Amino acid sequence: MLEPIDLRYRGFPRAIGVYVVETTDGAALLDCGPSTTLPRLRAGLRERGLELADIRHLLLSHIHLDHAGAAGAIVREQPELKVWVSEIGARHLIDPSRLEASARRLYGERFDSLFGELLPVPEEHVAIAEGDVLGWDAFPTPGHASHHVSYQREGTLFAGDTCGVRRLPELAVLPVSPPPDIDVEAWQASIDEIERRAPERLALTHFGVATDVPEHLARLRSELERWAGLVADGVDIEQFARLARPRAGADGAVFDEIAPFDQSWQGLRRYFDKRAPPS
Repeated sequence: MLEPIDLRYRGFPRAIGVYVVETTDGAALLDCGPSTTLPRLRAGLRERGLELADIRHLLLSHIHLDHAGAAGAIVREQPELKVWVSEIGARHLIDPSRLEASARRLYGERFDSLFGELLPVPEEHVAIAEGDVLGWDAFPTPGHASHHVSYQREGTLFAGDTCGVRRLPELAVLPVSPPPDIDVEAWQASIDEIERRAPERLALTHFGVATDVPEHLARLRSELERWAGLVADGVDIEQFARLARPRAGADGAVFDEIAPFDQSWQGLRRYFDKRAPPS
């Protein structure tokens, strides 16, 4: 059964999950979380009879630090590891200085406690995720990030953040939209492509395996349209949070901690500002 390792990010259950899967070249991780959750990752692997040394490949959906921040630290510990990532994302793994600077601007003094050490991944360990990746079909799914990739094998689709955030078994699906490169039109096109591929299950980093795929994607699409509409209509950052939070139900307060609503407003506001005609 496909079950995520719960990294208990910031102490919250069902916040970040990573998946151990088989490939044509041994065991792989789908995403890895930030360096701050490495102890929990090691413990979760041991619960499955594995060590980091047993992991031969890391398949990254994108390079946001809650998904990929520990990649360099894992390569240092497991020097045989190959890290798969989009072509756009690869250069930021090899030299994460711009990625770190951008994240530090967004998170300020909280950066180190949230994400921990950010190490470069040596270029020889990086491979481009496109087409057949060790028996998984890797294809671009931009929108949440321009460099986002999803992976599909048989009926399972691992979609990183393209399929939104949903703390299963809850029903709320949120299109978390942090800066810097949210693209609403590209995101809707990525949802179209996932619907076309008709997976039987969605393995979500945040958090769990969804089997009600058509309903999940419909809720995602609807909420993305709603959030984008709110920002396009000019609601301010505080209004946006007040209007978005209740749709998360009982998970609203947790979302504000692990994926703050104000950051989604910032990402969507930046998207519309970039599209505005010059004054």
